[in-house]
Amino acid sequence: MRIKTALPAAELGLYSLVLSGALAYAGRGLLEASQDGAHRKAFRESIRPGWEYIGRKMDVADFEWVMWFTSFRNIIVFALSGHVLFAKLCTMVAPQLRSWMYAVYGALAVMGTMGPWYLLLLLGHCLGLYVASLSGQPWLCLGLGLASLASFKMDPLISWQSGFVTGTFDLQEVLFHGGSGFTVLRCTSFALESCAHPDRRYSLADLLKYNFYLPFFFFGPIMTFDRFHAQVSQAEPVRREGELWHIRAQAGLSVAAVMAVDIFFHFFYILTIPSDLKFANRLPDSALAGLAYSNLVYDWVKAAILFGVVNTVACLDHLDPPQPPKCITALYVFAETHFDRGINDWLCKYVYDHVGGEHSAVIPELAATVATFAITTLWLGPCDIVYLWSFLNCFGLNFELWVQKLAEWGPLARIEAGEASLSVQMSRRVRALFGALNFWAIIMYNLVSLNSLEFTELVARRLLLTGFPQTTLAVLFVTYCGVQLVKERERTLALEEEQRQDKEKLE
Repeated sequence: MRIKTALPAAELGLYSLVLSGALAYAGRGLLEASQDGAHRKAFRESIRPGWEYIGRKMDVADFEWVMWFTSFRNIIVFALSGHVLFAKLCTMVAPQLRSWMYAVYGALAVMGTMGPWYLLLLLGHCLGLYVASLSGQPWLCLGLGLASLASFKMDPLISWQSGFVTGTFDLQEVLFHGGSGFTVLRCTSFALESCAHPDRRYSLADLLKYNFYLPFFFFGPIMTFDRFHAQVSQAEPVRREGELWHIRAQAGLSVAAVMAVDIFFHFFYILTIPSDLKFANRLPDSALAGLAYSNLVYDWVKAAILFGVVNTVACLDHLDPPQPPKCITALYVFAETHFDRGINDWLCKYVYDHVGGEHSAVIPELAATVATFAITTLWLGPCDIVYLWSFLNCFGLNFELWVQKLAEWGPLARIEAGEASLSVQMSRRVRALFGALNFWAIIMYNLVSLNSLEFTELVARRLLLTGFPQTTLAVLFVTYCGVQLVKERERTLALEEEQRQDKEKLE
């Protein structure tokens, strides 16, 4: 909902002061805890020597992050640099063939990394969904796509198909699941778009060009086929004014973010501390709340860096890729909560919007969310913790609609509309209070999958039971201050956008 009401500057200043002080206080507690636990036996496997010249150790609990920026860093840089180089040469010499160059280079890179048999396996899945697309039946294409996805997520087929990978290396499992899963989603998108537009007659070559675009292949983000095909088919792509500056800024921001995370992990062991529940239980309430919050922020930063690097390369190829996910700090509604904007767009287009329609009726919305999270569960890999995560987030999304419908009910709607004693500013404050509650629901529901159920239970018990009412109310008030500042930022951006549009109309 558009935020039109401004709050007094003094009130917003107070919120900024409270939020800054609370974050600094929680950060100090986490820093002290990291220093105290650096030499614990339980931390020995995940705290390794870092900047030895200043006596700092580093949190290396995230296997993927360590692999990306140590042993596989040069390989990633080499592969992406080669893609950029050949793409530039092809764009200069024969721009009409650049989509073929993307496909050939990507297929060769996949074969060199995972082996020829893995490439043939993926070609088999591509061919199967291409044949299904010829039928013109969306239900058949979606059903076959989900069956293909299930074959990469469930035994015994997953074990059989993983045997097609040549050799063994540290990131083999990550690359296998990433390449296979995204291949199925891309092929399903192609098949569904073919059914939706039978007059366009897409070919198997179009599918292969789409699927084997290297920057998106292993880790995404995923672009739906219609968007990718329209952009990559431009014979002579032209850059917008200032686009190259934006690309350089994005690349510089990604490098700065990598360095910032590296520095952060030398002082704050936010990934290792939750693994030792006895040690985590000794943290002050403020530090424990900050630890839970920082775990989600790190996961967002990790996704933003990954997509930032990939999107930089895609922008150099004259593509407009999905943007990084919205920062977790700015989220206070479940409807905007996602950690992969590409998959979110895919699910919304082919499942959520198709089933839910306008998302204003309770029963269709329930059906849409259940269908969406059922496919999300399959994408993540069915297991108990994923079932729980899906149920909680599905409930949160529906509960928001139920509360919205309740707020639109006659007596409550008249109160908020000002017919009683509630001013527009007070209405914003009440909504921000509910937003603060929602913010912590989002954190707790997602902490289940990003960390562990045991750590989530510890945080919930400390903040809601042991710390009630002092800690509970303090954390809620600090979160309320943050939500109000986010709302003010959204109001300012919306106002600037309106002014820009009005200026364009006058011109």
